[in-house]
Amino acid sequence: MALYADLHRHLGGSVVPRILWRYFKRHDEEMAQRFPEYPGFEEFYTRERNTLDEYLELHTLVEKVQTEQTLPYFIYRLIRGAYIFENLAYLELRYTPYLRTPDHLSQSERIDQMAQIVEIVGKATQVEEYPLIISQILCMHSRLPYEVNKAIVDLAASMKDYVCAIDVAGGDSHYGERLEEFIGLYKYAHSLGLKTTGHLYETPDGCYQELLPYLMRIGHGIQIPLKYPELLPKVAQLNQCLEVCPTTYLKTGTLEDLKQLKLVFDRCFEAGVDIAICTDNAGLHNVRLPFEYENLLTQDIIDFRQLQACQDAAFRHAFAWPYKEPPASLLIGLFKDNSPQEELLVV
Repeated sequence: MALYADLHRHLGGSVVPRILWRYFKRHDEEMAQRFPEYPGFEEFYTRERNTLDEYLELHTLVEKVQTEQTLPYFIYRLIRGAYIFENLAYLELRYTPYLRTPDHLSQSERIDQMAQIVEIVGKATQVEEYPLIISQILCMHSRLPYEVNKAIVDLAASMKDYVCAIDVAGGDSHYGERLEEFIGLYKYAHSLGLKTTGHLYETPDGCYQELLPYLMRIGHGIQIPLKYPELLPKVAQLNQCLEVCPTTYLKTGTLEDLKQLKLVFDRCFEAGVDIAICTDNAGLHNVRLPFEYENLLTQDIIDFRQLQACQDAAFRHAFAWPYKEPPASLLIGLFKDNSPQEELLVV
């Protein structure tokens, strides 16, 4: 059995449509009336959008119901599905904690409540019957003020038992006027010993070379091999991994055909740049991680050798994977050495 690591999955986009629809049927009269039958909701929730900004509006639909009270409900179902249907061994779950706090509170009150949200998420991810290794990535946001984003960095540094890194999200086309601000926040994060990733080079309007030196991984990054392949040697030198989320680019209108990703993989492999294949929003797409791999393989975008390389890269670049080797290598070692199975750490 192959075991997978997903390095780029949003808490807001992780709720599969049927789970969310059932929640609305029980707790949200307006949404229940709008979508009385499930097929209509699934079509609305998972259809392709014209732009990334239009697509990101769907996150607000989920964020407003992922509250202090309901987060354990949604996270349990996320983990159950990831373990049973996706064979995940490791998951990095990213979100903006500020957006899970009550919006009727003042900014300072919401900042104060963020630690409680992180703790709730952290405890909810510890499910004994589904023993995934899960860590959180806290997202700064392009539409939040500096004070909130700095508080998110401080929070990540103070809760390293739960948090493995920081990110910046909210649509990469919106960073332009605040580049120096985000560069300063990333420098500050590094000074606190935090690991870093960031949504960058996802769309043609989100290509900011100034941010690249501050990232340990690049969230998406597909425009680098597509439009700026001259940057690939530097990306390889810095050992930066691209977090490529194939279905996302069709859902956001960034790509017209999945086969356009073949150039991304070919150029990255040629340049020695690692790629981790991820889901981004597995629930929003209704596409789980093994099927992301399968779609790439069956459409001849990658071959089996490249598939294995991407699987290994995901574990190698994972911020909180506690072992030196991915699970597949550990299993191979077991068979070679005839070691007792109970000595093998398999999650």
